[in-house]
Amino acid sequence: MNQYPRAMRAIAGAMLTLFATAAAAQQMEKQPGKMDKAHMEKMMSDWPAVSREAAHMMMQKYGEPAVVTPQALVWGKAGPWKRSIIFREPVQHNFPVPHQDVWEQWIDYMVPAAMFDDIAAYDGSVIAYRTNGELSARCDKEGANFLAINLAHDIVTGKRTPEDARMMYAAQIKAMMAKQPAPYTEKLLFAPPMGGTADPDHPAGAKH
Repeated sequence: MNQYPRAMRAIAGAMLTLFATAAAAQQMEKQPGKMDKAHMEKMMSDWPAVSREAAHMMMQKYGEPAVVTPQALVWGKAGPWKRSIIFREPVQHNFPVPHQDVWEQWIDYMVPAAMFDDIAAYDGSVIAYRTNGELSARCDKEGANFLAINLAHDIVTGKRTPEDARMMYAAQIKAMMAKQPAPYTEKLLFAPPMGGTADPDHPAGAKH
């Protein structure tokens, strides 16, 4: 006789759990991957110093990230950048002086396929994405990313060779570190495209 009330209570409990789970999922959809600043600082407490410093600089200028994970902080559109990511794990990079790359930033940009070798010869931390039409730079400071992208644009537009760009990069980094004028490190010196840069290629064997 008592089995029905118990069953009803079980069903009611399951329904409450379902509603609570749905509400939590909706809240996460509104704020994907976000956490409060105290929890974010706690999560980053064991990050390398270079990654924590980059994260704090990015947050000070552009606000809190849109997505937070133990391995990275992610921003969408912020300033001139289409996307920015601070990575927990640094990558050693010795050009122009030894440092650790943790801060990657993207713009929409079409690099002609014939110039990919020139971009790679100039700087291994500048990456051209042909299919989705993006260009990124990864360094330890935003100023260095401005510099890297500006010089990549100079190469694509024929203003500099990869060798010229490397020399200019070293000179501008030296000036920036000495707190002297270094205009290539201050902002993008051209207006990046707003979409329309993707190259989906064509099917094999198709005429084009």
